[in-house]
Amino acid sequence: MAAQVPPVADERESLIAYIDQQRDAFVAATFGLTEEQIRLTPTAGTLSIGGLVKHVTTCERGWTERMAAAPEAPTPPDRSVAEQAQSWGDDFRVTDADTLDSLLAALVAQGDVTRDVLQRADLGAAVPVPRDAPWFPKDVEAWSVRWVAMHLVEELARHAGHADIIRETIDGATMYELVAAREGWPETPWLTPWRPADEVTA
Repeated sequence: MAAQVPPVADERESLIAYIDQQRDAFVAATFGLTEEQIRLTPTAGTLSIGGLVKHVTTCERGWTERMAAAPEAPTPPDRSVAEQAQSWGDDFRVTDADTLDSLLAALVAQGDVTRDVLQRADLGAAVPVPRDAPWFPKDVEAWSVRWVAMHLVEELARHAGHADIIRETIDGATMYELVAAREGWPETPWLTPWRPADEVTA
């Protein structure tokens, strides 16, 4: 995806395009990383780029299921609230079974599902507010599908910023450099596409 969202014709197209753009930021942030590097936690926190990709995929899946089920609630999970709370945060952890390819494939596949749901959804349909976590409001009965789609933009953008910081901490690479390298932009006085360290020093 280019660095800017293409022109959009209406609200639905805009929501889909901006969710796509923010999702794609994670593909850019992982560009050129090794399996070891996606597991690094180089800041004072515990976030890794691989863990962020895994988390936003899980997060987008949950919200998309809510949009698809509107105005009903989605099928409840087969685990109790206590069991869900116990495993909270597991989707930030990169396991031995995870690879960069598998994490990105899951992210891209979820994007296809989200795009399909939003192309067909009634943007004004009510999405019942969950009651199983302390951060959900107690004085709101439902959001709209458009609210949830905007929330997805916010959620993805917040974590894309985290991924940018972690990636720059790992090897100094920044978003435009990575996008330029991934898309084959020519070098200009404004921007040098990212290259692996061994190519820069060669």
